[in-house]
Amino acid sequence: MKSYLEKRITRFRAYQLGNAGSSFSYFDGTTITLIEARLTDLNRPRIDKEMEICGVSRIGCLHITSWDTDLNDLKEILKRYRPRHIEYPGYPPTSETAKECLALIHGFQELMGKAGVTVTIKRIDPQYIASLNPALALGYQDVVYHPKYISEKSNNNSTVKLFRTGIFNVASLGDVEDLMIGAYLRRCRLFNSEVDILILAHHGSENGLTTRKFLKTVKPTIAICSSNYDNQYEHPSEEIRQLLDEQEIPLYTTKTGDVAVQSVAPHTYAYKVINLRADSTEISSTADFLSKKSKKLSFNLDTIKNLYGPSRSFQH
Repeated sequence: MKSYLEKRITRFRAYQLGNAGSSFSYFDGTTITLIEARLTDLNRPRIDKEMEICGVSRIGCLHITSWDTDLNDLKEILKRYRPRHIEYPGYPPTSETAKECLALIHGFQELMGKAGVTVTIKRIDPQYIASLNPALALGYQDVVYHPKYISEKSNNNSTVKLFRTGIFNVASLGDVEDLMIGAYLRRCRLFNSEVDILILAHHGSENGLTTRKFLKTVKPTIAICSSNYDNQYEHPSEEIRQLLDEQEIPLYTTKTGDVAVQSVAPHTYAYKVINLRADSTEISSTADFLSKKSKKLSFNLDTIKNLYGPSRSFQH
């Protein structure tokens, strides 16, 4: 357990796509993770620019939460960004496209291996999660929470992960909708006290996970919703907007542009949220925040142990 603050230049970006789907990136000062395998004419140059800013030429990790990945997008991401590590959904793909995506991932690993480049792949299923060590209360390690079981409803098999290797933490919920998964996350001390940025489940649609009790317990600093400007489902829903407003949780969406979050010097505790205008780098608004774990890491080790106790989650 690390009981001190580390300096880590940290960046997060929610990309406007211009069509359905989601795309996010998270940089912890060393490695950049691409969350969801979508690539369009809108986000491609911005991902390229983000990698340039971060000083990396390859994606460290491609994290796919569910099997709604576009095959052509995945093909280009693998070829263009050559991820060193791939995390893919643990539930069996049922559609032909999903099956082709899985075959493509394994084929990419084999192809890179023949070229002498190691690519690791992880199937995030209940067996994998059960094999992980219990998470330490604080520090800079990612935590994978779900799927702890395979549900009949594929959305509820999405990977739930807390990215926490930077100075601020990002919670990715995929498309989960189940009330019981939400209840489980509320009981996880680390999750309900360390979420700075919450990527809303299922694009901010009405669901059993994003309830008043969930938001009140977890109390993320900000919420992010990936949605196209003219999306047919009007994400995020009015109900979710009202719940966020009740809890005074600022909402940012990609309807009108990218949302960028970056650490502020000395890159140990403060970060800035930047709302960008559509199709430009022009800034619409900014807001400053402090990471939740920075306050906890300022305590001594005994106090930290008393605050958190044994974690119910698992370290990655």
